[in-house]
Amino acid sequence: MKKLAVLGMGVCIALAFSSCKSSESAYKKAYEKAKQQELAEPQTTNVEEVAPIVSAPVQAKVVESASAGVRQEKVTVVSGTNGLKDYSVVCGSFGVKANAENLKSFLDNEGYNSLVVFNADAAMYRVVVSTFSDRASAANARDAFKAKYSNRKDFQGSWLLLRIN
Repeated sequence: MKKLAVLGMGVCIALAFSSCKSSESAYKKAYEKAKQQELAEPQTTNVEEVAPIVSAPVQAKVVESASAGVRQEKVTVVSGTNGLKDYSVVCGSFGVKANAENLKSFLDNEGYNSLVVFNADAAMYRVVVSTFSDRASAANARDAFKAKYSNRKDFQGSWLLLRIN
């Protein structure tokens, strides 16, 4: 009887080790196949600087030329004291309101009268540095803001927002 029990446990152990080995080889085969496919894909060597990826797709219309950096969006003021005019300088976009509020606090400490506005279509909070009635003043303010913070790459992507109703 003892011999039969020992033999049964031996068979169970042998099956356990053999099943682990076969699954290991299946994983290894899948890994090697993926590695071969990765190596077979053409690799591009030209790397360009890309703007940060926004978590939600944004549908924005360019008003004039692409280099102008003007977007039309329907936004509502979430945080800030002064009203939103037609053209605004946007220096940050966030999916989380707390992040937008933190940047607003930083800008307020720097002497700006910043706002946080919400674009419901894109589900994004925009941080507005300043707002103007005309496009030329807004463009000048954007360029001055970029020049003042030339050491901050995140502010170099500042753009103009044309508010639509």
